[in-house]
Amino acid sequence: MFGYCEDPATLDGLVWLSCYLTTGKHMSIYWAVGTVLLLLAITAPAALAFGFAGASAARSTLAPLRWIGKTYIAVVRGIPDIAFFLFFVIALDQAFEYVRHKIKCPDWQEPIRQGNDFVVCSAAKLPLGNAPQWVHETYGFFLAVLTFAIVFGAFAANVLFGAMRAVPKGQLETAEAYGMNRRQTFWRVLVPQMWVYALPGLSNLWMVLIKATPLLFLLGVEDIVYWARELGGAKQPQFTDYPHPDWRMWYFLALLVFYLAFTKVSEVVLDRIMAKLTHGQATAAGERQRKAAA
Repeated sequence: MFGYCEDPATLDGLVWLSCYLTTGKHMSIYWAVGTVLLLLAITAPAALAFGFAGASAARSTLAPLRWIGKTYIAVVRGIPDIAFFLFFVIALDQAFEYVRHKIKCPDWQEPIRQGNDFVVCSAAKLPLGNAPQWVHETYGFFLAVLTFAIVFGAFAANVLFGAMRAVPKGQLETAEAYGMNRRQTFWRVLVPQMWVYALPGLSNLWMVLIKATPLLFLLGVEDIVYWARELGGAKQPQFTDYPHPDWRMWYFLALLVFYLAFTKVSEVVLDRIMAKLTHGQATAAGERQRKAAA
């Protein structure tokens, strides 16, 4: 990147380090940081949406809908994340290709499942074999976001379901006494108040989601942990212009600092959100605020 980096053999000290940290390979780890942040920015609201839908279904008066909601929460929460990620991504990818195969290749005569092989026509492949590399990477990232959202959505559903049940029934009965129907009571009374009870659990879930981002590597996405391992490994002169011994400890130390700093910022933001939500609420946190202001 810098003009003085043309001949690495003549460099040493901080000048050598500045050139080493700005090579094309190191740009990959900087891009990977952006990938992790983008994953969190998309997955968090998506998981919350899955969670809200699951919690609403679990408390539905319709038995089939209630069974679906409770089954979703129980099944996804009961399977280890790694096992779910390894299975679900393959199953989801094959499901997409199966639907495309039925639409695009209706005259296909051969069986799709041939032993252990899953065979579809070339037009049904996702992405297409001649698609550019960025399409393959975007598709892999999309599968990763969807998988994370479904997994953490089940945990969010359990938190929100408990929060909905924590709202005092007397308030719901009062709303009904004032003439509100079930839907109005749900959106005007239950939902606004449940966030106070849900935020502590959702805060913990957010922290777990941050720590789970290294699982991106299992989904084929080159994340910061992958690049830290690759770049930190010992480099010999015949393979690179910037040889160095095994520096993986320092790379992983940098990741530790990054994750700790990110979780600290998250704690500050979540504390402020909690203070805003509990202001004026008849909860333990709201009572502490009232006494502090008195």
